[in-house]
Amino acid sequence: MGGKYVTETLRAEAGGLARATEILREGGLVAVPTETVYGLAARADSDAAVAGIYAAKGRPSFNPLIVHVASFEQAHALAEFTPEAERLAEEHWPGPLTLVLPRRHDAGLAAAVTAGLDTLALRMPAHPVMQRLLKEVGLPLAAPSANRSGFISPTTPAHVLASLDGRIHAVLDGGECERGLESTIVAVRADGAVEVLRPGPIALEAKAGEGERIEAPGQLASHYAPGKPVRLAATQVAPDDFMIGFGAVGGDCTLSASGDLAEAAARLYACLHEGARSDKPRIAVAPIPEEGVGIAINDRLRRAATPPG
Repeated sequence: MGGKYVTETLRAEAGGLARATEILREGGLVAVPTETVYGLAARADSDAAVAGIYAAKGRPSFNPLIVHVASFEQAHALAEFTPEAERLAEEHWPGPLTLVLPRRHDAGLAAAVTAGLDTLALRMPAHPVMQRLLKEVGLPLAAPSANRSGFISPTTPAHVLASLDGRIHAVLDGGECERGLESTIVAVRADGAVEVLRPGPIALEAKAGEGERIEAPGQLASHYAPGKPVRLAATQVAPDDFMIGFGAVGGDCTLSASGDLAEAAARLYACLHEGARSDKPRIAVAPIPEEGVGIAINDRLRRAATPPG
């Protein structure tokens, strides 16, 4: 997508949903609320629309997209489900779980969605606004996070506009995202084995992926970056640090004063956005327990702290 656009902000009611549906059916880009983060949606069956996502985000072409569906019927038309994949979908959909499955040869999706892979990343979101939009559009929607590639993911419309204003057609305002972290991504192999490619809100008993190739979003070593150095597991604050606290460790922005990891996950990107906007040149983050959703929080923080290659 080239040139400058006037980005509309649409209310999440009948008129706004109708306008978002119109834009998407015509091949445009709309930032949409999900229970995890805001996604940048386009119809997944259009080469031009999907190319618009990559252009607006500045996203590398080897990084595949997640396709969002409204129903199990729609999902089965796009990918091959093994019994284990069926079990996971029935247990966790709709919700923040993305399944990487063999793509059906007749899926009819834009080639760039899978970045040349023979697998497809699929999710059925739980957010009521996104569910309604998917049903009204009547098409699967490709929707990576609605931010410039490599930067902090958005959990509010303001976060979206901070990096994509003028680069997309509209933002559908569904308020602040509840979960605040991108979906858990698992690959279900032909032999039934399950590998976690990206930890997220849903913790599964599965081995971690080897990371030998990019099979899904969020696997790049440097990602979710605030544009300044990030120091992890910090218990001492330097004068030029923007401190992100947790539990007993206070800060300029606190993930959870009570040490609640779910609250910390929901506030993580908001605190990183605040740190990025601050006049302090560095960000320090208090230690986060490596348990439950804390595993996903630490995954995002490690990638945020890794300089671009």
